[in-house]
Amino acid sequence: MLNDELVNQHQLSQGPLLDENGNLNEAGFALSLVRDYNRGQIKGLKSRIKEWDYYYIGNSHFGVALTIADNSYMALASVSFLNFDTNEQVTKSKMKFFTFGKLKLPSSSKEGVTKINWKGLEMSFVNENNQRKLNVLYKNFTNHQDFRLEVVLNEFNHDSLVISTPFKKEKHFYYNQKINNLSANGYCKFNDQFYYFDETSQAVLDWGRGIWTYNNTWYWASMNGEYQGKKIGMNLGYGFGDTSAASENIFYIDGMSYKLNDVRFDIPTLPNGKHEYLKQWKFRSKTGDISLIFDPVLHRKANMNLLFLKSNQNQVFGLFSGYIIVNGKQEYFENIPGFAEKVHNLW
Repeated sequence: MLNDELVNQHQLSQGPLLDENGNLNEAGFALSLVRDYNRGQIKGLKSRIKEWDYYYIGNSHFGVALTIADNSYMALASVSFLNFDTNEQVTKSKMKFFTFGKLKLPSSSKEGVTKINWKGLEMSFVNENNQRKLNVLYKNFTNHQDFRLEVVLNEFNHDSLVISTPFKKEKHFYYNQKINNLSANGYCKFNDQFYYFDETSQAVLDWGRGIWTYNNTWYWASMNGEYQGKKIGMNLGYGFGDTSAASENIFYIDGMSYKLNDVRFDIPTLPNGKHEYLKQWKFRSKTGDISLIFDPVLHRKANMNLLFLKSNQNQVFGLFSGYIIVNGKQEYFENIPGFAEKVHNLW
C-alpha cells in the first residue's frame, strides 16, 4: 500500500533488471521481486559482483544473525549469537577467496537453496513450499562446544521492500529485498544450552545482489515485533547509491505495508566526531512521518583489515519506540526489538 504522504517515489514495473549494457532498466522500489536478476547479464567487472543472503532471527532476549555471501574475490559465512539478558555476544566467520560465483546463490529469493559445506561449518537456507528452513552446524563455536540451529520461517506480510538502486558509476547497481515479520519456530544451541524461538520471535531477510563501488557507507535499521496484539515491522536505510527514485523505508502493521519517504539516523556523537553507539538514537524524517527513539542494549562491532579490503561494522541491538504516520494517522508503539547499524566498507 502506498502512504498518502508519499512524495516522488517511482514504483518498478516487471521485466529484466539489467539492459544490454549492464545498467539498470529502471530505478525505484517495488513491494515484491518484480525485476528479474541474472548474474550472466552483468557487464561490469566480475570481481565486483556481490551476492548475499542475511537472516536475523530474534526476540527481546536473544538473537542469531546468519550470513552467506559470495563477493567474487571473497566468500564469507558468518554466525552471530547475541544474548540481550546477559550482554553476551559471539561472532565467528569463515572465508574463502576467489569464489567468483561458485557458491551459486539463487537468482531469486522466491525459491532455491543457499548453502555452504566448509570444514567445521555447514549452513543451508532452503526455500520451498512457502517456507524457509535454516540449518547450521558450526563446530567448536565456543568452549569446544558446537553451535546448532534449526529454524523454520513463514511469511506474514503480504508485501516486502524491494529497491533497485544505481550508483553514479556505469554498470554498478544494487538490487535488494528486505522481508520483515517472518515468524520463527525452532531452536539454537549455544554453549550446550538450548534457546527456543517461539511466538515472540520474528526474523528479517536481507537479500542482496549487485555490483558495488569500492567505498561505501550505509545506515540500516530493522524492527520486528508485536504491540497491543498487532505485528509491527519496519525497514529504514540510506547512505549509498543514487536513491532519488525511491527510498528503502517502509512500515508494516498487521500485515499491511506503508511506503515512507526519507529518514535520518541521529547517532549520539562526541565533539571529536566519534559516535556513542550505546546512547539513545533518534530517527526523523523531513516530512514528519517518522519520529522514533532507539534505546540500545548491545553493540556488535567488527573491524576487518585485509590490505585493500576493509570493513568497519557497528550493529546495535535494542528497542524502538515512537510513532510513524500512515495516511494521516499516528501509529504509536513501544519497546519493539530490532537493530540499527552504520557500516563503512572499502571492498
